[in-house]
Formats: sequence, C-alpha cells, structure tokens
Amino acid sequence: MGRQRVLFVTGKLAEKALRRVLDGFAHDGGIEPEIAVLPISVAALAHTRWMAPRLKVPEGVGRVVIPGMCSGDLEELASGQLPGIQFERGPNDLLDLPGHFKRPKVPPDLSRHSIEIIAEINHAPRLSRENLVAQARELLSAGADRIDLGCDPGVSWNGVGDAVRALVGLGIPVSIDSFDPGEVREATRAGATLVLSVNCQNREQSIDWGAEVVAIPDRPGTLEGLAETVDFLERNGVKHRIDPILEPVGHGFGASLLRYAEMARCYPGKPMMMGTGNVTELAEVDSAGVHLTLLALAREWGVTSVLTTQVANWCRGAVKEIDHLRRVVELAVGERRLAKYLDPAVLLLRDRRVARRTERDLSELQAAITDSNFRIVAEDGEIHVMNHRTWVRGSDPFALMRDLASREKLDAQHALYLGYEISKAVTALTLGKNYTQDRALDWGFLTRPEDTHRDRPDERGGVVSS
Repeated sequence: MGRQRVLFVTGKLAEKALRRVLDGFAHDGGIEPEIAVLPISVAALAHTRWMAPRLKVPEGVGRVVIPGMCSGDLEELASGQLPGIQFERGPNDLLDLPGHFKRPKVPPDLSRHSIEIIAEINHAPRLSRENLVAQARELLSAGADRIDLGCDPGVSWNGVGDAVRALVGLGIPVSIDSFDPGEVREATRAGATLVLSVNCQNREQSIDWGAEVVAIPDRPGTLEGLAETVDFLERNGVKHRIDPILEPVGHGFGASLLRYAEMARCYPGKPMMMGTGNVTELAEVDSAGVHLTLLALAREWGVTSVLTTQVANWCRGAVKEIDHLRRVVELAVGERRLAKYLDPAVLLLRDRRVARRTERDLSELQAAITDSNFRIVAEDGEIHVMNHRTWVRGSDPFALMRDLASREKLDAQHALYLGYEISKAVTALTLGKNYTQDRALDWGFLTRPEDTHRDRPDERGGVVSS
C-alpha cells in the first residue's frame, strides 16, 4: 500500500520546527509529507478566506492539514483546488502532530450511557420557588436526568406538593428524599415518581404511594434488613431499586464497595443506585478522577443510577463530570477499551501531554522573528518573551517583566497584555499544561474561550503580521 501524500500548511516562523517534527514521525506514520509555507509569519493567525487564494495544493496530494487555530470555513480552501482533497485542522501546537495522526479517524461514539444521573437539591424547603426552579434547570442543562428534592429531617415541608407540581409541570422528573410519611405522600400525589428511601420503618406505606422506591439497609454500614425489604417490595408489586449505601472515605468506604458487589451477585439484573456524593462531597479532592473510578465500578456492577450533589466547591461541576464520564465508562466497559483518548473534556487540571521545545527550537524561533511583536513561550520551567531584538527568560514573572521593561519601551496596554499572558504561562508550568499565546488554557469542559482579543490587534503585543 502506497504512502499517503499529505500537505502541511505553515507560516515562516514555524517552517523549520515543522520539518523537524515531520522528519521524526512521517515515515513510520505512513505518510509522504509536503510543506506549504504561506507568506505570513504565523499561519495560525490566518483566516481560511485569506489562505485560499495563496494555497496551491500539488497534484497527487489527497489531504491538507492546516494549523488548528486557523479561523474560517474549511470549504473555502477547496475553492479552485482539485476535487476530492480532504482539508482538516491539525492540533493547535505542531508538536502534537504525531499524536494527531495516531488517533482514530472516526471519533469514539460517546452518545450512549446506561446510568441515570439524579441531582439532589439540598435543603429544598428553604428555597424560594424561583430559586428551586432555577437550580433544577441548571442541573438538567448540565446533564442530570432527574431532580431530587432533599428535605430537612425533623421539619415537615408544607409546600412540598406545590414545589413538586411546579417542577413536574415543566416536564422535570422529580424524586423526593424524605422519611417523613406526610412529605412523601404529598410529593407522590403531586407527581414525584421516585422515593428515597425505604427500609423496615416505612416499606409498608410504599404500597400506597404509586411510585418507585429505593430500598436501603435497616442499619447503616451493614446489609441488615435489605433482603427482607426487597422481598417485601417484590411481593407487593412495588417498583424499586437497591442502594447498599456508599460510605465516605474513613468511614467504611471499602466495605461499602464490597456490599455493592455482593448485591450485584445476589440480585443480578436488579436496578441499583449509588450515592456518589457521599464520597466526593466528603473528601477534599478534585472530583473528576473519583467519579471515573466510582462510575466504572457502577457500570461493572450494573448500577443504573447515581445520586450526586454540588455543594462543596470542589464538586461544583459534579453533574457535568458524571455526564461525560458515564459515557466514557459505557464505551470502555462495553467494548473492553482503555478509558483513555476517549473524551478530553474531563481532563481538567493537566493536559494529555505537554509539547516540548528544545533550546534549538527556541533559538530558531527567535532568529526567524523579523518584527517587534512579542512571542511568549513556556518551556522547561521558564517563560520566554522574545521579538526580533530581545529575548528574556526566567521563572519569576516579576523579574522577567522588569528585565523586559529595561530593554523595551512598554506602554500600559502592552504591559497589561504581557502580564496577563505571562500569568497564564506560569499556571501552565505549575500544573503541567500546554501554553499557547493568545489562547485559553485547556481546562476541558471548564474552558472559557479567549478568542475575541485576537481580532483587536491594538490591544495586544503579540500580533504577527504577514
């Protein structure tokens, strides 16, 4: 099978670095590379409309890769070219090209999942109707399938029926989290379709609710009475799911996991629920990795729903994390694939890999600059700021700015721009992330785009002109 001819589009500054990267992987990657150097310093700043009349695709090339940050419509590049040529955006950083070509051409199918997200609104009786509805809508937009109204133990909620009707009237599935028989009765009459929870204390009342219930043990930290409750519910035709109760770290966490495995063995195919918030809310640690582990176990054991909250600040994105990760574990477990290279949206603090530039790369970059605009690079613990006449570097941003100010005349706008970009570079070096000038750091689904200032050359000091 012949090698695929691929045209890589670049600007004048990156040509040497691109050739070096291609020399390192093109042969083993099965491609025959060609390079088109456009008359611009940095091709990533070019629009496809500008690029189209200047790009000449050699005969025999079937695939054209442009820098990932190029704006515009790829179809504009096909104008005037031979039919059948595939145009695509590569990665934002050319050092990521080897990984780009190793990835599957067809992205993983993350449309499927088998775990329902029940998002609890804590202390629901204390909220105004407007606040309750707003929180419910926010949780649904983040990926929740059902809203759980968390009641206050020891205090009856007189307005529970009206609150449930308000949500159900908006088409929102509702569950009620209460052991108060009056609250549960009013909630189910108003349209709540799931009750958390029942055991020996209230299982007989569940016959009259007309709703699905969650069966839990009689005594926390054990399975005591759970089998009896399940048997009672089955005999009386009450729809139910089982929750052996996940315990917090330091309070029987490991043993509670074993109870889930035991219930999966004793009741194969029976719906189960897991309260992940008992772990994530009560352990001061970033939650995404914890959610992956719990959801993987849940998927393997046949757990069909998880209950979560977003109270602690480190859990503020719990619902969206779970929504992404339930799809990842569905694919990984269902197809026996490793849970990597599936969904970068949940890689939040650190990037998949950090691009590395050698001292030679940096020297060539600085030597190729022909204007006074600043380029900023974060590499090997240092920040580099350079233009055609100056190159300052260092790990202390304040010392670096003092050094730069002693060599270059900086107005307030340039100083503000440089300070902002350097602070991003420091963050990237601290956490092990990639830094690309004029682009937001990649925080997965938490990323806040920073594209608007690229269209305002007068507000930044890093403009690269043709």
